[in-house]
Amino acid sequence: MSGRVVQLAISRGGVPKLPIDEARVGTYGIEGDRQRWKKIHGGPKRALCLFSAELIDDLRAEGHPIAPGATGENVTIAGIDWSAIDSGTRLSIGEVIAQLTFVAEPCKQIAACFVGRDFRRLDRGAPRWYARVVRAGLVRVGDPVAIT
Repeated sequence: MSGRVVQLAISRGGVPKLPIDEARVGTYGIEGDRQRWKKIHGGPKRALCLFSAELIDDLRAEGHPIAPGATGENVTIAGIDWSAIDSGTRLSIGEVIAQLTFVAEPCKQIAACFVGRDFRRLDRGAPRWYARVVRAGLVRVGDPVAIT
């Protein structure tokens, strides 16, 4: 199954992350992206945060005021069967190879994205994933994404 990059996003720390057209990605993630809470975000095992465009659409349909980048993800992807992935799964994203490490736990910093500030909605079938970068490279909006 193949997908595509819908949005790339960075911030100077915190959320939301704002859209960019392309990004150079290295061991520590997207160049220019910063994390405010280094103990729980960033680093080689959490270099990228990935999220499904379809899940964002489903959450919007439930009435949640969420948008790509709003929950801190760097790469929003459409067209991947997220139920077919798990820790250790590798994705090719443009020139980059990323390996999923673990689910990104939701926190109160993203509460504004959810009706009733129910950020734990992500615990119920809508996870974001952290990934380490196996192969660095350039990624652009619209680039193909595939499970490798």
